[in-house]
Formats: sequence, structure tokens, C-alpha cells
Amino acid sequence: MRLALGEAGKASGHGDVPVGAVVVSSKGMLSSAHNERELRGDPTAHAEILALREAAAVLGTWRLEAATMYVTLEPCVMCAGALVAARVARLVYGPQDARYGAAYSLYNVPQDPRLNHVVEISTGVLAEESRALLQSFFGARRV
Repeated sequence: MRLALGEAGKASGHGDVPVGAVVVSSKGMLSSAHNERELRGDPTAHAEILALREAAAVLGTWRLEAATMYVTLEPCVMCAGALVAARVARLVYGPQDARYGAAYSLYNVPQDPRLNHVVEISTGVLAEESRALLQSFFGARRV
């Protein structure tokens, strides 16, 4: 999760919300990414999506069945759906997101029994550090 926090810090350098993601497996770290929506002008360039794409390229398959994703904020609906689609085994994230969260807060897409895959979830990991980074970013924008 500390690596994901490091990635998150890079995002604010180009005006993106500081969210970072890292994908690991028994083979070690497969990928790391941070939000790049502003940088790329791409609404899908969330840290989770970019990290999943890179991890799939490293493994040569879209099936990330033995992988764990660490992300600094609860994933949105798009990213939560991508975790299910990629068959990620485990999701670990920092604070919950009461406005957009889709892995407990508003929805629980990764553990919806109607879908074809269920992702194990751990929440609250380094949540205060992640929250402080986000509050600093948005606080600077409101001045």
C-alpha cells in the first residue's frame, strides 16, 4: 500500500486526483499506476484501470486470478467492475468513498453474488495517509 501511496502522490503533479494502484502476485509487483484523467484527457484513465492493463500485459493474459490490487481509495463502479472482469483475487484499499465507492459504500460490485466472480476485500489500510493526501489536494483547489 505504501507503493500505491507513492503513485498517488505523482497524480497531483499533473492535476489529477491523487489515487494510486499497485497489482501484485506471487511473481512480485506486476504494475503500478496513478490517476491520469487530466493528463491524458481520458475519463477511463483511473489508477486501477491503468494498473490492470499493465498487469495483464506483463502476464500476457487478462485473467488476473492470483493477483491482489492495492489502491489508495475505494474503487468507483467502473473500476470495481474491471476488477471483477479481470478476475482479481483480492482488493485492498484505504478509505471508503461515500460519494463514488462501489466496493462497500454505495455498492458492492466486487462481491455481488449475481456476478461470475467474487473479489475478497480488505478496507481501511493506511486510510488516514490516503485521506490526508486527498484532503490536501482538494483543499488546495478550494482556495
